[in-house]
Amino acid sequence: MRPPFVLPVCALLALVACASPSFVAELQGETTVPAAPMGGTDTPLDAFPAIGSFTNLDFDQNQDFQNQDITKMEVTSARLVSFQLKVLAPADQDFSFLDTLECYARSGDREVRVALKQNISALNLKAPNPVLFLDLADTELQRFLASPSMSLLVRGKGRMPPREVRLQADVKLQVTVER
Repeated sequence: MRPPFVLPVCALLALVACASPSFVAELQGETTVPAAPMGGTDTPLDAFPAIGSFTNLDFDQNQDFQNQDITKMEVTSARLVSFQLKVLAPADQDFSFLDTLECYARSGDREVRVALKQNISALNLKAPNPVLFLDLADTELQRFLASPSMSLLVRGKGRMPPREVRLQADVKLQVTVER
């Protein structure tokens, strides 16, 4: 006779074995926010510079997808689980020059907001090399990943910093596949 706890454990293991596999795919990129013109104070930052490695993304070329031996057509769900920006240089720079940042996923003529942070200058993120975490929208991105190419566009408002600021972006996606 089997102990009574064996059957529930077996049932749980069977459910886990049937679950769709998932993994985290990471994207990294850098951008440089230009300095305000000489003598310019409170020069508006109306356009946030593009993060080059976040444009024309083909997830079949993503290293995390290749490590899992997954194609983008096998993806059943994809959602952002993290979006952060870090000041790389100058080390003594903070985020006080920014007011808002928004990130959008775009594919063809489709676009959806996936992350947002407001009142950034009031967060008092101190140097050296502060990290800003954006608030995430619970947005399904499977159809964007499955498209021929996808881009993550960052839009921001604030004031141009007194010196050029180099930023690193790090985005993580939770990806679920059908196997």
